[in-house]
Amino acid sequence: MLDSLEIPVASGPVRGRIRPPGSKSITNRALVCAALAEGASTLRGALDSEDTRVMIEGLRALGVEVAGTKPQADGNSSIVHGTGGRIPALEAELFCANSGTTIRFLTALVTLGHGAFRLDGTARMRERPIGDLLAALTQLGAQAVSENGDGCPPVVVHANGMAGGRATVRGDISSQFLSGLLMAAPCARSPVEIEIDGPLVSQPYVLMTLEVMRAFGVEVQASESLRQFQIDAPQKYGASDYAIEPDASAASYFWAAAAVTGGEVTVDGLSADSWQGDVAFVDCLEAMGCEVRRDANSITVVGRPLGGIDVDMNAISDTVQTLAVVALFADGETTIRNVAHMRHKETDRIAALATELRKLGGEVVERDDGLSIRAAKPRAAVIDTYHDHRMAMSCALAGLRIAGVRINNPGCVDKTYPAFFDDLGALLRGR
Repeated sequence: MLDSLEIPVASGPVRGRIRPPGSKSITNRALVCAALAEGASTLRGALDSEDTRVMIEGLRALGVEVAGTKPQADGNSSIVHGTGGRIPALEAELFCANSGTTIRFLTALVTLGHGAFRLDGTARMRERPIGDLLAALTQLGAQAVSENGDGCPPVVVHANGMAGGRATVRGDISSQFLSGLLMAAPCARSPVEIEIDGPLVSQPYVLMTLEVMRAFGVEVQASESLRQFQIDAPQKYGASDYAIEPDASAASYFWAAAAVTGGEVTVDGLSADSWQGDVAFVDCLEAMGCEVRRDANSITVVGRPLGGIDVDMNAISDTVQTLAVVALFADGETTIRNVAHMRHKETDRIAALATELRKLGGEVVERDDGLSIRAAKPRAAVIDTYHDHRMAMSCALAGLRIAGVRINNPGCVDKTYPAFFDDLGALLRGR
């Protein structure tokens, strides 16, 4: 991939239809549940990206047999030979790159084993918090510590099986801590009760976790408020032939392309009933003035004149960058609130957004928990991506309207969507 890539200005309204690759969030959850299951599972439509590759390599290092993704009519597939809740390896060094789902899910997973495990990642991963998960695992009988004592990776786990019991975990940094605990808990020696301390961010991702677990035969008793969870243990996951739907976060870029160019884009394979909370991104576009058509197996966005909105995006924070770029082309001010946890992602996404949107001519006010954006006179810019795939994909959309937008390090999209720029180009060409 080139060091930088100039985005071609759209020659008119972008029109077409597309099916994005499989959901990264669902793929990595399904890989974990399949690894813990009895028997072989087939994951159809699985995503092939950096985040899912490091998850698969981590599972292989733990002794789980995973066949590589294979092209299928509906995408890629993985075959996972489950271990019945056991961790075959007695020791392993797991490199998780900058994949939050991988390091957080595998940290919980390895506590089910017997032996010594070390999990590490990139320089940025060593800045991302995991201490709240380690504290919760300790309450469940594990020996899991931050190697440097700073609450961040590398993580060292001396495992002797998960005892079970009661744990409290903070919910305001990442819902991935809770999801990791939930998926490992059924394989504990005794029942597990989990209570959330403080607000729980990104709640749709927790509901996704529960749905994936259910598909592999495990039920969790959850309070309506998602503040208490009870998991019977020990119990077994069952193998599944499991279909993974397209990634709703990835779909947001194509819906946004319709919004900023006044075009019409249909995303196939997603509906308003999707487990992925990020389909609610189209509700934001609708509030800004777009027309949205929701069908049984597709969602279409038709671009209309855009107006600013004031929106709480806590539940769909992976689409904040996309909406922020759309806001550059709206009349009035757009305010995005309650997303402070974005500062702990692949980069500090609030600060990075403010910097890059200003390069493009936007008037931006940065706050602790979000930002406000007003359009200004657009100007060409070279966009820094901070090794963050979502910075690259979202800011590329500005180039559909502003000549001379270049994206630095476009290869960072390999984290979740290696073919993004190819698919965007094909849509622009009407293919």
